[in-house]
Amino acid sequence: MGNCADKTAVAMHPPRYIPPDEARRKTREGWQALLTEREFRVLRCKATEAPHSGAYNDSFPTRGYFGCRGCGAPLFSAAAKFKCGCGWPAFDKAYRGAVMTHGDLSAGMARTEILCSRCNGHLGHVFNGEHMTSTNQRHCVNSTSIRYFDHDLVLQEARV
Repeated sequence: MGNCADKTAVAMHPPRYIPPDEARRKTREGWQALLTEREFRVLRCKATEAPHSGAYNDSFPTRGYFGCRGCGAPLFSAAAKFKCGCGWPAFDKAYRGAVMTHGDLSAGMARTEILCSRCNGHLGHVFNGEHMTSTNQRHCVNSTSIRYFDHDLVLQEARV
């Protein structure tokens, strides 16, 4: 288990909460023990699920939020999710401080990777300047990286 090249699809683990200090100290082996192979590939090895294949691509709840599947940190409100047709869940803003960015040249182009600020789990990429929403941002997120929670949070949202 835990080979980043392994493409085996398996069921998802139930929701979890990992305190910030523990999430930052967790080793590769610790993540392998906690996550399914699919979750490990996406969150820790930066894999991308196939377009239009994720559980949340065509899901548009009117309340609640989406949290990190790795550590449970709240990331995006359901209200920030929008339909853009890209094949992955899209959000126009994140909870303040929940997402961090990192330059990514891995696909032969300059992109901006988004990661969970608590556990450094790979979420996807953020794109600017597409004029799809008032924030002018599209957080393109792997469904495998997130989990929906059906209750609202009172947290500030912001552009990344």
